[in-house]
Amino acid sequence: MTALPVLYSFRRCPYAMRARMALLISGTAVRLREVVLRDKPEEMIASSPKATVPVLILPDGQVIDESLAIMHWALGRNDPQDWLQGSATETELIAEADGPFKDHLDRYKYPTRYENVDPLDHRAGGLAFLEKLDNLLQASGQLMGAKPTLADHAIFPFVRQFANNDRSWFDQLPLPVLQKWLGDHLASALFTTTMVKYPQWVSGDAEPVFTLEVAA
Repeated sequence: MTALPVLYSFRRCPYAMRARMALLISGTAVRLREVVLRDKPEEMIASSPKATVPVLILPDGQVIDESLAIMHWALGRNDPQDWLQGSATETELIAEADGPFKDHLDRYKYPTRYENVDPLDHRAGGLAFLEKLDNLLQASGQLMGAKPTLADHAIFPFVRQFANNDRSWFDQLPLPVLQKWLGDHLASALFTTTMVKYPQWVSGDAEPVFTLEVAA
């Protein structure tokens, strides 16, 4: 049997979510090691000292420990739905989501972790990005056109996290196109498979093979 990559993941982490989606859609089977963040396995820390998920270890020992890099690696092998557009606009939008929007999200969701933070100010900052996304979506239904691409799948897990911090507030926003876009992605077969629950992996445990066919 051909050796499979090993993926350290945490089900609820948006970074890990988007890596898992890319691995699934590309048809890249991996041996899954589900991590509990308060009890990270020593093997993961030894492979990636920054000790954050996701971490992908290839059969040749190469370590990829950034979620976007995992997405690009997987889709570079096989991109059946043409997620990779390679446009500067897409790259800039993902960078804005991962940078300023993520900063607002963290301070809105976890204000006690920071000094002199007003979560409502950061909610407003995050809302400005949501409004930008809504405007993009109104043109054709997805961020980069009529079909979902890397940008949609890289960004919506973070919009999900932002929305879930106060779902009643989010649901009453005058952003019906954005809300439908998020709801459709959350209800997709791909995301449902991405979010299948697995028990915590500890050294010596069996590693479930994570694929669309097996996980569905």
